Amino acid sequence: MQLRNTPDRYGAIAQAFHWIIVILIIVQFTLGIIGSDLPLGMQRLVVLSRHKSIGMTILMLVILRLAWRLLNTVPRLPAAMPRLEQRLAHGTHRLFYVLLIAMPIVGWISSSASNLSVSWFGLFVLPDLVGTDKVLAELAKEAHKTLAWILLATVVLHVAAALRHHFVKKDDILLRMLPGTGRGADKGAPC
Repeated sequence: MQLRNTPDRYGAIAQAFHWIIVILIIVQFTLGIIGSDLPLGMQRLVVLSRHKSIGMTILMLVILRLAWRLLNTVPRLPAAMPRLEQRLAHGTHRLFYVLLIAMPIVGWISSSASNLSVSWFGLFVLPDLVGTDKVLAELAKEAHKTLAWILLATVVLHVAAALRHHFVKKDDILLRMLPGTGRGADKGAPC
């Protein structure tokens, strides 16, 4: 098992960051939808508290993943990949980083402006980013929802592109991010 990335494949650490964040994003969408449908009360408070804790976890993991990416080789794109597809791949991945950093921060601002604390699984409370402000709270809440829908659309695009490469183009872009495949030489997109 290769821990670090190579010019042709993502290492185990990059893969772990990728798949843990994927799982947490799925949990986040589920908790966000469930929480927004619940009436005001203890159950909603518990669900949204978990949503906030996982959001802060994603923020920290994305920052660590970005640091890991900056310190490691990024597997190269296939030489045969059209220039437009290369630009789209790079742009999509930049958008992921922006969204996965902005969303938790905007959610944190929404909570702070609503005078609601953000704790990390009840172990400690994060400081408020802003003071109580109903208008800002509502703006941040709407921005958070909008960013969530943009993230969902970007995920769908990313998955569709990976599946297209695997099933239509029959290259190894998908395989080089899958743990245990041991394949993917010179066939992938950056992550």
